[in-house]
Amino acid sequence: MLDLHRLRLLREVAGRGTVHAAARSLGYTPSAISQQLAVLEREAGAPLLERVGRNVRLTDAGAVLVRHAASLLAGVEAAEAELASVAAGRPAGVVRVAAFQSAFLSIVVPAIRSVLGEHPAIRVEATEIDVELAAPALRLQQLDAVVGDEYEGHPLAVHDDLVREPLLREQNRLVLPLGHEAADRARVPLAELAAATWVASQPGTGHREMVVRACREAGGFEPDLRYSSDDFLTQIELVRTAGAVALLPDLVLAHHPAPGVVTRPVERGPVGREVFLSTRAARTPAIAAVADAMRAAAADRTAAPLP
Repeated sequence: MLDLHRLRLLREVAGRGTVHAAARSLGYTPSAISQQLAVLEREAGAPLLERVGRNVRLTDAGAVLVRHAASLLAGVEAAEAELASVAAGRPAGVVRVAAFQSAFLSIVVPAIRSVLGEHPAIRVEATEIDVELAAPALRLQQLDAVVGDEYEGHPLAVHDDLVREPLLREQNRLVLPLGHEAADRARVPLAELAAATWVASQPGTGHREMVVRACREAGGFEPDLRYSSDDFLTQIELVRTAGAVALLPDLVLAHHPAPGVVTRPVERGPVGREVFLSTRAARTPAIAAVADAMRAAAADRTAAPLP
């Protein structure tokens, strides 16, 4: 008989690409995982993994097991959650949530407050993480719900086994130092900021790609990205004290109004961002309750105008 724990290890290795990556994720040693997978191969009667350079990939037999493992583990998860709900007489259990910083503050925290009041038998565990890192953990059942963001012109990978629903759509607005010559405009053409010093998130992020693409397509120039930080509060401070220019989302600006800077809409350009909720297809009653709370928090934020 196949062991569910070993099936989970196999799925983790397949999802992470290497035994070492799976070991780091699960808190095991690589040798311990290798030993368990060797036992699983004996139980299955066929090789399950083959090495490709430094990575591993599933054999045909391994792919069959991983496909069934996803269904089996999802069934166990649903059964455990349903039992907890029956025992409590209401939605119950642990729901693990991840979100990026501004959505954590504006959507997840209000949702947690709502769940604590309406569903005391649900334990919400929340962490701040980028969506690129959260998606694999969601697929591997280490997270239950992820609030992510997708910048216009920078689409994320699509996963058929996940359900994605939009929570809100927002714009990225120019953040300028107080007294900047463009601050008196109702809308600022990006072309007027070709000589400016810019700040954006680190290379490889959706935010940085959005800034570069907007400057190229709407402004016709390559931005002088002198400063890099994934912390939007640091970006605002660089605008205020170093005279930089930034493009920041509404969620950030609504939650962190800052003295010494002004915000203006961009005249045109690919500066939109969608904030979305992603879960696995099967939502337990507890996950559904948390999703409802985050949906309501996002609706409240959409209805609230920028200060």
